[in-house]
Amino acid sequence: MTNPPTLFDLGGRVAVVTGANTGIGQAIAVALADAGAAVALVGRSAMDETRALVTGGARVHEIRADLSTTAPLQGIVDETVARLGRLDILVNNAGIIRRADAVDYSEADWDAVIDTNLKSLFFLSQAAGRHMIAQGSGKIVNVASLLSFQGGIRVPAYTASKSGVAGLTRLLACEWAAKGVQVNAIAPGYVATKNTEALRADEKRSADILGRIPAGRWGKPSDIGGAAVFLASAASDYVNGIVLPVDGGWLAR
Repeated sequence: MTNPPTLFDLGGRVAVVTGANTGIGQAIAVALADAGAAVALVGRSAMDETRALVTGGARVHEIRADLSTTAPLQGIVDETVARLGRLDILVNNAGIIRRADAVDYSEADWDAVIDTNLKSLFFLSQAAGRHMIAQGSGKIVNVASLLSFQGGIRVPAYTASKSGVAGLTRLLACEWAAKGVQVNAIAPGYVATKNTEALRADEKRSADILGRIPAGRWGKPSDIGGAAVFLASAASDYVNGIVLPVDGGWLAR
């Protein structure tokens, strides 16, 4: 007699993870695959490293796409269903950051950040949501930020986009929960990724940040994986519209 699946088992599920070529997106993709999901890896560059980290024979399919425009979004959903058979989980992780004082911030940088972090996130969620609503089930996990709760400095478009992600997460949860689709978000704390290189290179800023984190360390991309598995699994079937901080205790201080 075989053991029944656990609440966190993603066997037979198919996930799309954007920005899966590096950092948090890579760690989430690997965690979902480790939990049994087949994963469509979406990114602008080659995802050989992510493929190499996926073990246990999990199916992966690579989709090259630039999410600075909405042009490839419906195709991502269609290709995933065609190649992997279905779509159960969408992780909206892809994002960019541009730093400048608010008085100097350019319209080009504003548009680039909002288009990738918020506009494409919504319209990919819309495309995936139509599919999930039709099948009566699905999980959407957005990657928000501590700046969904706080203002930050020198990242006005990023703060606006991530505040928007939190709002869209709640709106979509309100509209889709009764249709069997759970929409939630993760708010990573200060994680050692390419997006935080500038902060970690600034000796004073890095020390100030580290001094406020109760856990006493910067986060690792792998720290986000467990939260993603939870929000993608049956364990979260009655969780709707939350923004879950994974921040080493930053917001508690």
